Amino acid sequence: MKVFPSGFRWGTATSSHQVEGHNTNNDWWLFEQQPGRIRCGHRSGAACEWWRRAEEDFDRMRGLHQNAHRLSLEWSRLEPEPGRYDGHAVQRYRAMLRGLHDRGIEPMVTLQHFTLPLWVARQGGWENPRIVGWFAAYVRRCAEWFGDLVGLWVPINEPNIVVALGYLDGRHPPGAHNPVRARRAVPNLLRAHAAAYHALHDIRPDARVGTAHNIRPFDPARPDAPQDRWIAGVYAQAFNWMWLDALQDGRAHSVLGHWHLPECAGTMDFVGVNYYTRDRVRFVPWRLWAGFVRRVPAPEAELSDGGYGEIYPEGLYRAVREAWRRYRRPVFVTENGLPDADDDVRPRFILEHLRALHRAIAEGVDVRGYYHWSLVDNFEWAEGWTLRFGLIALDPVTQRRTIRPSALLYAEICRTNGLPEGIDNVEGLSRMATKRR
Repeated sequence: MKVFPSGFRWGTATSSHQVEGHNTNNDWWLFEQQPGRIRCGHRSGAACEWWRRAEEDFDRMRGLHQNAHRLSLEWSRLEPEPGRYDGHAVQRYRAMLRGLHDRGIEPMVTLQHFTLPLWVARQGGWENPRIVGWFAAYVRRCAEWFGDLVGLWVPINEPNIVVALGYLDGRHPPGAHNPVRARRAVPNLLRAHAAAYHALHDIRPDARVGTAHNIRPFDPARPDAPQDRWIAGVYAQAFNWMWLDALQDGRAHSVLGHWHLPECAGTMDFVGVNYYTRDRVRFVPWRLWAGFVRRVPAPEAELSDGGYGEIYPEGLYRAVREAWRRYRRPVFVTENGLPDADDDVRPRFILEHLRALHRAIAEGVDVRGYYHWSLVDNFEWAEGWTLRFGLIALDPVTQRRTIRPSALLYAEICRTNGLPEGIDNVEGLSRMATKRR
């Protein structure tokens, strides 16, 4: 048995807009109404109906032996207009958080997971420096409302993805392809995190505040080519380390710019790593529109549904090890998963990634928990309902849930806090889990 540390958190992760349903007062809902923005014209709609029936899925978490869950609060529900707070939304979130505790599930709360209230988006969103104060005021309220129920906090989910997909690639709101706008957003995202960190610690001195940062290794497609090695390093710094460096020492530097942000220094109690895949990059000088690179999967690579990325378990080991080496903060794997509608790859994906994670722990990396993305199929942003990440399958029309074999596999790992030795194939562990049920 490859045993994980005592008290290890085994859970899943979700976000409000993807699961709650009918979040009509944020920028993502508006984005969904624009033709061509979402694959197949899909809408979030009722999503997974968590706003009225999340507890049913909490029961499923408990039945699958999970002891932790990462969820987000929807800013646009809690503060639908500037300075006006919705008491009903406060009470609903308190009920959800209590519901998790009642089932022996520890919540980790994200305060902003991609969506902005319409009133914030219409005033420039992350490009407007005033967002730092608006966000800090909202976070302070959340600390007062929910601090007795939450110990682990993430102010902003994946700020690097916000910039990459919202301001450079244009697939997320505000749908821009403009490095100047991206450069305006970067310091505001970092300052907003810092303001949230200080607000949470002011109200709840015992709070632990960290990140959920998308980390992906960038490797040269041709290791012997200096230009490929150079561009891989440029991307790794801009996408991965610039953001965390700023929370460590208050300085951010990359090709996007250089910032001195002293208020950000020391605002990271833990490093949350969201890991999905890696990029092998080849420098192509005439591909200006693609950032001078061509992404080249390894010839032998297995790819997940929808071309989402290369399945590369070694990348999780590399990501958590490097995060620990650089920052010496406890590490959580705050997201890890893949789209796999047939569930024919996910069981092996889970087992191989957890073996890689266990190896990092055995080498001294202080990893405190693993949150699989996701519990249930949900609205996958610009990909709509075309990518299925759930341990539990969902029909978004009928809301019918079906537990996938990978859920039973993961449940057995959660139950035993480890990976059984001598089982080198997923089918064996899945059979064991099914038999125990």
